[in-house]
Amino acid sequence: MTDTNAATATAPTTLKAYLKPIDAVGLAAFAAKGSANPASRGTNKVHTVMQGMYRSLSYVGDHQPVVVDEPLHLFGENTAPAPGEVVLSGLGGCLAVGITAVATWKQVKLTKLEIFMEGDIGNPAAWGAGGAIKQAPEMGFQAIRVKVAIEGDATREVLDEIVQHANFYSPVANSMRNPIAFEIALA
Repeated sequence: MTDTNAATATAPTTLKAYLKPIDAVGLAAFAAKGSANPASRGTNKVHTVMQGMYRSLSYVGDHQPVVVDEPLHLFGENTAPAPGEVVLSGLGGCLAVGITAVATWKQVKLTKLEIFMEGDIGNPAAWGAGGAIKQAPEMGFQAIRVKVAIEGDATREVLDEIVQHANFYSPVANSMRNPIAFEIALA
């Protein structure tokens, strides 16, 4: 006796949920514009207003403000991420944008992209308010570690190439790796 259901059954199908794609045509036009004018630059503008203690609001365009605070052990109220955590968030966002752009350029559809970051930072100088005497290179992040969990329609080697390429061209990663002109003055 044969099982007629087994003979007519079809193989199971696996459905993939792709991340929402970006505009590949727009990306190509943006890249062509950059190739035609490699010296072009834009300007990011942020307006930060201190609320009290260590809590501040940073206004960026017409978005909700980015709230920054310090943890309790650094005399903040721990109501929001600390400044260094926000910096790492910017790095993660920039790397995610770059990885997505490079994957789109290479016609690789992604199903998963998560970035995990750790940064070693200390503040024995107490923001310059009577703590340890430090030189500029001794302050700020001393090491940053990034792990990328990525999946898509490509081999692990191709996905790694995408991540490394995006890292090399990341504006935020390069701002952190390289000295940049920095000035501060009273408004």
